[in-house]
Formats: sequence, C-alpha cells, structure tokens
Amino acid sequence: MGLLGVRLRGIYRLLADHGGVLFPEDYFADLFLRSRKGRPTIPARVMATVMVLQSHEGLSDTDAVDRLGRDLAWQAAAGVHIGYEPFHSTVLVGMRNRLRASTRPKRLLEDVVAVARDAVVLGDRVRVVDSTPIWDAVATQDTVTQLRSAIRKVLRVLRPDLAAAARAVLRRDDEYATAGKPPCDWDDPTARDDLIDALVRDALAVLAVLDGVELTVTEQDAVDVLAVVAGQDVDQNDDGVFRIVHRVARDRVISTVDPEARHGHKSRNRRFDGYKGHIVADPDSEIIEDVTVTPANAHDQDALADLLAGHTGTDPKPVVFGDCAYGSGQTRADMNDAGFDLRARVPPAVRRDGRYSKDDFTIDLDAGTVTCPAEHTVTIRFSKNQS
Repeated sequence: MGLLGVRLRGIYRLLADHGGVLFPEDYFADLFLRSRKGRPTIPARVMATVMVLQSHEGLSDTDAVDRLGRDLAWQAAAGVHIGYEPFHSTVLVGMRNRLRASTRPKRLLEDVVAVARDAVVLGDRVRVVDSTPIWDAVATQDTVTQLRSAIRKVLRVLRPDLAAAARAVLRRDDEYATAGKPPCDWDDPTARDDLIDALVRDALAVLAVLDGVELTVTEQDAVDVLAVVAGQDVDQNDDGVFRIVHRVARDRVISTVDPEARHGHKSRNRRFDGYKGHIVADPDSEIIEDVTVTPANAHDQDALADLLAGHTGTDPKPVVFGDCAYGSGQTRADMNDAGFDLRARVPPAVRRDGRYSKDDFTIDLDAGTVTCPAEHTVTIRFSKNQS
C-alpha cells in the first residue's frame, strides 16, 4: 500500500491484515433491504473500521472521520490509499441507527470475538465482569419542568383530532406553547403549590381523555411518559391539592427527553445520571467478549445473565471474577445454580441510620448461636426448611 514508515500494532495490524475477511462487501447489506435510496457507496470495510477505531480511541464522529483522512494507520486498517477522501461524519449517525434497529446490532463485536475464538486467541477458563458509568447528555429536570414538558410532547405528537380533544380539557391558560418553566413566584409557597396542582390536574385530564383510545407507537410512548411523571413526585393531600412529596422514587424518570435515563451511584459519594455499561472480558487476551447497557440505577449483578449468555450450555463454564458489587448471597446462589464459579468479595456491611450492622454480631453456625455487641448470646432459631 505504500505506507512507508507506518508501524502497525494491535488492532490496527489486525484490521489491516484481516479487515477484508472480517467485513466483506455485503457486511451491511441487510441494513438497506427496505431502503428506496439504495446503499451508500462507502465500502463496508471502511465504515466498519472507522466505527471500531472510533470506539477504540474514544473519538467523536467528526474526529473519527478526520483521522481516516490523515492518519496512515487508520488508512492501512481500512484498506484505503494514502490521501483517501473521507465521507461526511453524519453518515456514522445513520449507520448506528440502522445497526441498532437490525437483527444483529452487536455484529461488530460478535464477529471479531468469533474470529478470536476460532484462532484460539480467546480462552475459556476465566472471565472478568465490571461496569462503568455512562453519563447522559440531557439535563436532569425538576418536577415542574417534567410535567410541562411531558404535556407539551403529548400535544405535539397526537394526531389533530386527539390533540384538539386533549387541549379542550386543559385548564392552564399558557397553552403549553413554550419550553421551560412557566412564570411563577417561586418564593411564594402557595403559588408553587397552586402551579403543581394545576399541572398535575392538566396531566390527569389529558390521560383521562386518551384512556382506551387506540394510539400509534409514538403517541403511546409520549402518553406513557406523561403517566409516569404525573405520579412519581407528587401526592394528593387530605385537602385534595397535589403537592411535591419530599422523597425520591427509586426508579424516577429524570428527563422527558430521555425517559430511560436514571440516577445512579458507583459508590456512596459518586453519583451520575444516565446508564451503566457492563462488560465481560477474557483477562489473558484482554478481549471483551460481550457488552450490555442498563439504566444507571440497575445493580451490577442484574447484567450477569446477559453478559454470560454465550456460555449457556457450555461445559465447563469459566470462573467469573468481579468486585464486591457481584458478591451478594443471592447472586452467588444464582450463579452457582447456573453452573458458574463466582469469585467476588462479600459486600461490606452497611450501618443504616447509625444502627448496628451484621458485622457487629458474632455468629457461630456450628454452635447455633449469635452474640450481640452487648455480649448477650442467644440460640439461632432455624426455619423448618433449614437445618
């Protein structure tokens, strides 16, 4: 290829040597079967290589396409000549959307893993699992903003006859024409309560009008979000007025722009909004075998079944290592029942509201006794199905 002076290593060498086999010309053909415009003229190998290297280096769409046009290692990996004129970055957006909607949305990962397994590069003895925060780009919305935004979205997506029926039951006079918070004297508690009550009643009125009506998928999605935000942060007091409750629902929707995003914690002091990315990898080859994404408030162990699905029916199953987030008793029992040997530290005991934790008690299963911090010892009473 005339790429003098370029020393290719790692993934760049792999793609340069085997990219044509990994990503043949018809690799993305199924994504355009129903397209009236046909397929783009960009070779599948070039597109797939850019997407893989973009993820590998953590680049934006614009930067990834720029690298293809000026980086010799990228050009060698993609199998193009020096001075290759790259495509526009928006093509990547369309391709990712088509991949997500396809029957094989994770094909880039799956096919590389398959090649690694056939080449006996990917071992089967050990797997490591872990998670990482994925921050959402949308702003977290308060209750007032969510209620108003959800009502506006329903009015916007409804077909004309339903939108007219929904508007007819609204009682606020601003017609929900603009985004953001409505005017209010936020220092006046009565004014705030009146605003919340009016927004909730408008939301409930719209939901009542649409109850039992056959809706499109887009309309139903917007209505579902409105139903959630109309009830997650408010409650009706004895006086019949809806007010914000002083609690946070565990599964609270944090934005009507991205209703699936959630509040999450990687530790007691590390909070984030968005999602969690979960991976399972072979520590010897450092190849990531599978990935999955959950809302930020999901427990790490909830993703284990998806991550290890590729080992269902295999024998022997690999030893699985993880941190203490995977070390609960229930998780250990579930993994043992599935045939996996889970190696994870037991989660530290939690002192809730200053009370004693289980670590403050001495439990002697052989003697069948438990001793409290005040050194009082009592006999453990087992249930009928325990010995």
